[in-house]
Order: sequence, then C-alpha cells, then structure tokens
Amino acid sequence: MTRTLRYGILGTGNIAGQFAEGVAKAERSAVTAVGSRSPESAAAFGERLNLPPEKCHGSYEALIRSDAVDAVYVSLPNHLHAEWSIKALAAGKHVLCEKPLAMDAAEAGRMFDAAQAHGRVLMEAFMYRCHPLTGAVLAAVRRGDVGEVRVVRASFCYRTTHIDGNVRFDPAIGGGALMDIGSYCLSFARMIAGNEPEAMHITGNRHAAGVDDYATAILKFPPLPGVDFRGSPLVAALSFGMTVQLDNTAWVGGTEGYLSVPVPWKPPEVGAKYVLHGQTPPKQDKASANGSPGPETFKFDAGVPLYGLEADAFAASVLDGSPLPVTPTDTLGNMAVIDTLAEQLGAGG
Repeated sequence: MTRTLRYGILGTGNIAGQFAEGVAKAERSAVTAVGSRSPESAAAFGERLNLPPEKCHGSYEALIRSDAVDAVYVSLPNHLHAEWSIKALAAGKHVLCEKPLAMDAAEAGRMFDAAQAHGRVLMEAFMYRCHPLTGAVLAAVRRGDVGEVRVVRASFCYRTTHIDGNVRFDPAIGGGALMDIGSYCLSFARMIAGNEPEAMHITGNRHAAGVDDYATAILKFPPLPGVDFRGSPLVAALSFGMTVQLDNTAWVGGTEGYLSVPVPWKPPEVGAKYVLHGQTPPKQDKASANGSPGPETFKFDAGVPLYGLEADAFAASVLDGSPLPVTPTDTLGNMAVIDTLAEQLGAGG
C-alpha cells in the first residue's frame, strides 16, 4: 500500500497557497494542517483547504508540534527559514523549505547539521528541479546533443509596482533579486555545469529600498570531469530582476547546436518543452557544411502540478529513501555562490 506524507504548512501567503493547490493533486502527499501567526489567518487558509478547525493553528509552534504532521513546508520570509526549520526538525518533522534555504551558506550548514542530528530529511524547495522537463534537459546535455557545452544563458525577471511592505524589498529579511529569483538562474547554470564556478562577477542596481532590484551575473565553470568539454570552460550569463521584464528562458549552447527552454522555472503540468536547434555555420563555412537540421521540440506531460511533483519527490525521499532532487551539497554550493555575489553587490558591483 502506498504511504502518504502528511504536510503541515508554515505560513499562509501566496506561495503557501500555490503549494497547497499542487498538493491537492499529488499522489503521495496531503496537507493536513496549517500554522500562522494569527488564528484568523490560519482559519481562513484552512477553510480553503477544508481542514478541520483543530488543524488550523494560530502559532508556528503549535503546527510543528502537531501529531497530524509528518513534514513541515516552510513558506515563511527568508530570515525565518533557519529558525523554524531547525525547530521543526527538533520536533521530529521532516522539512521542505522554500528557496533560498537560508540567509547565507553558514546558516544553511547549521540547518543541515540539525537535520542530521535529528535523523530527518531537509530539502530546499526548488520545484523546477522536480519536473521531468528539467531531468530531460540535463540528460540531453550529458548525451552530447549540443556537442561540447560552452555557454548557458538564463533570465528570470518580473516588474512589480508593489514595493511598500513587500518582503522582497526589505534588506533586513533577505530581500533582493539575487536571493528571490537569481537563485533559480544560479541553480540551473550549476546543474548544467555539474561543477562549481571558478570565477564570478555581478553588476546590478541598488533600489532605493536598499536591495538589489536587477542584476546580471557572469560565471565561469571549469570543465566537468568525465564529460567531454575538451578542457574548455563553460560560461554563464544570468539576468534577474524585480523591476524589469525579460523573456525568462534558459539556453544551453554547444559546439554542435543549442537547446532552449521556453518555460524553465515553472514548467506547466501539460506541454512542458525544450527545443533542440542544430548548428548554424557562419557564411564562410557553409560551402563545406552538410546543412543544419531544423529545430526539434521535445514535450513532457507531468500529470501532476509542479508543486505536487515537488511534494511527491520529497515524499519519496522521506518514505522510500529515494534520492533528493536538490541535495544538501547542491544547496550549499548555491548558497556559497549567492554569498560571493551578494558581497560584490554590497561593494558596489
């Protein structure tokens, strides 16, 4: 009989709602309780999920102590991730915590130490890593479908006019574009490279609120051992912002072609895709070229909404011991890059 992982949600904001909606269609996951700073907020959120009143807790502490919960989904602002993840782990709960996992790599390390000490599973909630599209893109790159990989380009931007009271514009609690959405671009580039960057630089803008509101980072990765990059480095150009529009796509370029991912960060339940493009020889090479194959599109139907996939992937690790889609090593590597880039931005990068 297939077991189900019972989730308690910490927080009642927008992301918590999206997670709950996804879990409603998951196969091995269920939301069984919610915790908020106020009974009124918890009750309103729980009513949307048809939770009984006794499972709608007016404090975070009550939620992590609930016997109706196996795992806690932490959807709180960034500066609260470590505190409440560690408390939940100490209470015997597994923890799926929103990205970025912590305020910095040192704090993330303490969180993983707590997970190990209490014998529980902790994972950073990069939901895009749980969609079959992402695995297929990585497999295509590793097969050599684009030849020797040389370049990654990605963007994640949006323009919001809601500044006052927006946690993303509060530097004291981990706001800023780098932490909010730049983390996705960094995660993708590091996944494709299979390595940590040997050089990096970022330049961006400091908003009047005191956070970086848009920036571009350039990373250089050494060749990946065991993959034929022929000693050539991989370079990544990553743009992200909260006050600017871009196409929010990802591209991987190689010596024989390139692939594009139109919707990499929130792939749809049905029709997620990447496109494989053939090489485009320069004019002086066309006489000797055999022609360039036309674009080929590969589509993937997940069958479950993105947040449901994430919940089930975490459930499989907790219940079956399956590999985590986002490992502690991966998270700590991403946080270390964020730390370095954040320092550069703080120094006027």
